[in-house]
Amino acid sequence: MDSFIPISRPSIGAREKELVLDAVDSGWVSSIGKYIDEFETAFARYCGTEFALTVSNGTTGLHLALATLGLGPGDEVIIPDLTFVATANAVAYTGATPVLADVDPDTLCMDPASVEFLITERTKVIMPVHLYGHPADMDALTTIAKAHNVTIIEDAAEAHGAEYKGRRVGGLSQCGIFSFYGNKVVTTGEGGMLTTNDPAFYQRAKRLRDHAMSAERRYFHDERGFNYRMTNLQAALGVAQMERIDDFLKRRAEIMTWYHTAIPSSKNVRLNRVKNWARSAFWMVCLEVDGFDETQRNAFMEGLKQRGIDSRPYFCTMSSMSMYKQRPLPVATRKAQTGLNLPSFFELTQKDVERIGGVVNELLADTRLR
Repeated sequence: MDSFIPISRPSIGAREKELVLDAVDSGWVSSIGKYIDEFETAFARYCGTEFALTVSNGTTGLHLALATLGLGPGDEVIIPDLTFVATANAVAYTGATPVLADVDPDTLCMDPASVEFLITERTKVIMPVHLYGHPADMDALTTIAKAHNVTIIEDAAEAHGAEYKGRRVGGLSQCGIFSFYGNKVVTTGEGGMLTTNDPAFYQRAKRLRDHAMSAERRYFHDERGFNYRMTNLQAALGVAQMERIDDFLKRRAEIMTWYHTAIPSSKNVRLNRVKNWARSAFWMVCLEVDGFDETQRNAFMEGLKQRGIDSRPYFCTMSSMSMYKQRPLPVATRKAQTGLNLPSFFELTQKDVERIGGVVNELLADTRLR
């Protein structure tokens, strides 16, 4: 019997173990140590930003960025309806209101045309998500933001190394936020990073990240801050992973090429599409079948599972959740009900992808959708 192929698996090798053990042996296992500095320096250099700040995870990074801007009740942040719930939750943590925009049917990212109609005098931030590794249309969003004096924060949690017109995400706005959860392109288990070119923003975020402790008087705090720090152990893992990021991205692009051969596109069946101005990180392989409804999609995923292949549905829309309930947005709703992700990780082989493709094509033929 063929072995089960999971949706994702981290690639942890000898170098990662070496640096983590070195951090353990050093005794610096909490939020101070040489690997914190090395990780931040390497990540800022990679993104082309002046600063990078480690945080405990991507969600806290988003909250920290919004808190650094001083958002609170009465403010509004425009986010895409199709995203992981952390995007909306981080806005809500500040007391501000998430306002939901529809998504582009090709990129799955925030649709600038939808954003334009949502701007009010209360809008303080536009927060595009580079969903599943494809960058959002940053020029169009930046034009809107500048016209209304609004800040852009990039939720780049899933898009390490993705590029917009030759520039890496995370350096295209006021700040970018990345996640290093175990299934991300680069992982530290848990963890995240804030990137920015604004020195004042960086210093403010760094202060708030560490309980807002006074620089002049230890253990004195004149405002509420947060404990959003990363450990030196996690950063050691991150340093080793950054040494391999180009290989990670090259392999993901290769895997995507294998998928396009194994699962030919048709009028009903599509895999990831990439705009000519973008380089996707291909964090997740996306499969969309026009003939599906949600029930059929879920049955299809069950068929994959029975044949030893893991998959996962697209994220649920924010507008479908009780705490962010609003009128459904057509593109986001359709995508969330019918899209699914297929396995994509460094050790996945061409033979694995051919097996996955064969099962996908078999199931599609059974439902007469090929």
